Amino acid sequence: MASSSTETRIADDDHLALELTVRDLDSPDLEKSASAPTLASDEIIPLLNQNQRPRINIFSASYTRRKPREQVFKVTETEISPLTQLSSWVWNGSRYSGLLCMALSSTLYLIMEIASDAFSVQPIPLFETAFMRCTIILILSYLWLKRIGQPVFGPAHARKLLVSRALVGYLSLFCFIFSIQMLPLSQAIVLSFVNPVMASIAARVVLHEKLKITDIGGLACSFFGVLFIFGPTLTVQVGSEVNSESLKGNHHIYAVLLGLLSSITGGISYCLIKAAAKASEQPVITVLSFGLVACPAAAICMFSLESFVMPAFETLFSMIVLGLLAFCAEVLLARGLQLEKISKAANVLYMEVVLSQLWMMGMGKAAPSGLFSRLVGCLLILISVSYTVYMGPAKDTE
Repeated sequence: MASSSTETRIADDDHLALELTVRDLDSPDLEKSASAPTLASDEIIPLLNQNQRPRINIFSASYTRRKPREQVFKVTETEISPLTQLSSWVWNGSRYSGLLCMALSSTLYLIMEIASDAFSVQPIPLFETAFMRCTIILILSYLWLKRIGQPVFGPAHARKLLVSRALVGYLSLFCFIFSIQMLPLSQAIVLSFVNPVMASIAARVVLHEKLKITDIGGLACSFFGVLFIFGPTLTVQVGSEVNSESLKGNHHIYAVLLGLLSSITGGISYCLIKAAAKASEQPVITVLSFGLVACPAAAICMFSLESFVMPAFETLFSMIVLGLLAFCAEVLLARGLQLEKISKAANVLYMEVVLSQLWMMGMGKAAPSGLFSRLVGCLLILISVSYTVYMGPAKDTE
């Protein structure tokens, strides 16, 4: 071969070896080989002796046959913990993932309610509580996005949706805080559960989602269940506090209007969460955007409208725990809205009322008066939510 190196290929059943021999281009043998090409092969001087030549084995490693696909999957499944498998299945491994995320979010809100009753050591102003909770949500969502390598501020085409979600979400929180301070507790709770109904109406207008008769019937059934549960308590509280200072004159009307405004803006916020999560393909970004607006706004309201209270150690610990639970609940809520039709997802949120009532009955904290109406209300909500799950998300998931 008329080249500066010779190649020898050795093939057997196990490997293929490639041997290279190099010679000096400036040697006088090169001129002789140019003038007498027939003698070139005899005058090539190898760089190393035959026993010193390194053998470059490209395929020298012996490869065993691949395991069957079933065996590979079995090995992978044994290495993953059951908790990780369950989390992955709930997050994105089932066609019911949206409904499951909403149900878990409702359960976490119930756990927050139970924990706040158990750790109620020191009264803390509401805006201070909101500031602490929003700060924890902001920090955890930032760490989440940095860990998975996502842009903190989201993609450029979704930033308007994220800003709108943050502003409308904090407006809903701001109105709710004022309404819960001015209204009896049962009235504030009933007004807050108008939120799923408003979200379904807003989804029909903003996102052009189809609102079927079954969806309307399910939401109406669940809301009537809330009225059955809180109806007796609502009548007693209004009758006993009708002459109080907080309900005199136009104060009560303003408080009710603030509660309704909170529900309307909360429903619009659900639509913006869904749109922003689908546009950015990451529901945690919607949680971060809310924290970026809510933290400084809550701090301003905390120092301008209330007196700051230094929390004790136990109170601070409970606030941190509640902040962690609130972060998980908000992420699951955003994920559920991202995956599921809003009318179905919002209807599952009524499960929090049922779980709360069952917890109170089990712990003996529920008053014996109005027990029948509470059971009827819980039954209505269970029927509505069960029907929503039975119909399934197959035809409604985009």
